[in-house]
Amino acid sequence: MFLILLQRMLLELLWDIVYFPIWWYSDGARRALLFCVALVRDVNAMLAPGLWLKNIFVPMFGQSDFQGRLVSFMMRFFNFIFRSIGLFIWLILVVVLFFIWILLPMFVIFMFVDSFISLISNS
Repeated sequence: MFLILLQRMLLELLWDIVYFPIWWYSDGARRALLFCVALVRDVNAMLAPGLWLKNIFVPMFGQSDFQGRLVSFMMRFFNFIFRSIGLFIWLILVVVLFFIWILLPMFVIFMFVDSFISLISNS
């Protein structure tokens, strides 16, 4: 019984090693992409620059005189600008995070091979 379990465990280990790169660059990359899209969507909902732009000409606090409309416009305009910049910076960070996900196995393999080559050359 022990040999059957050991054989099964070794076959599963071999299959996991062979299947890992296929999973990482197919289903794993799809899941990472969906996660990154959800991150951007959540921050967009939190910052909501489109909502600020949509209401840019609506007076705040019911102040419909010229000064109230001017202050309201300027406030919403600067809010829209800074929230858009924040969303753009967040988008760049999420894209970098996704590319780190994609490149991480290649980097680990490169560092392993480089370490192995330097170990052999120093011997």
